[in-house]
Amino acid sequence: MKALYERIMKDGRSLGNGILKMDRFLNHQIDPELMMQAAQELVSRFALNKRINKILTVEASGIAPAILVGYRMKLPVVFGKKARPSTMGDSYCAVVRSFTKQHDSTIYVSREYLGEQDHVLFIDDVLAFGEAGLGIVELCRQAGAKIEGMGFLVEKAFEHGRQALEDAGIAQIESLAVIESLDALSCW
Repeated sequence: MKALYERIMKDGRSLGNGILKMDRFLNHQIDPELMMQAAQELVSRFALNKRINKILTVEASGIAPAILVGYRMKLPVVFGKKARPSTMGDSYCAVVRSFTKQHDSTIYVSREYLGEQDHVLFIDDVLAFGEAGLGIVELCRQAGAKIEGMGFLVEKAFEHGRQALEDAGIAQIESLAVIESLDALSCW
């Protein structure tokens, strides 16, 4: 997606060690127009799959694009929470490693909102090592839900997350901007 590539080149920064800072438009401050364009592109890439009945993401940066995809597809959006609230009954849980925060988080999804009747489209901001996606694979396995595909705004191809997700059985993986190297982005 040309607009996303241009924005990454303009406002993205390499912080070294494979970290791509995109908080000027994606991870902290959000550009709603760019997010809507990205959502529409993701919707078009999954439009032929009529089985999808739920959008799934994880806290926090995946929520904005997931909501917009859900809005465009007229589907509910469920997000894995990184803390289990007292209001949540029985839940599924999976451990996910955060590359940028360098720690593990347990994500929770209520059994009320994910089950064997669900055909899930996972939407997230960045595909790096595939940890969030693998956490979703585990949650869906526990629920008996089927993952129909995964969509990402940005893929850092040099971290091989796509391969990890393909090895886990994900057939359709779509990324709007694939970054082969962070060398072209200035370091801060």
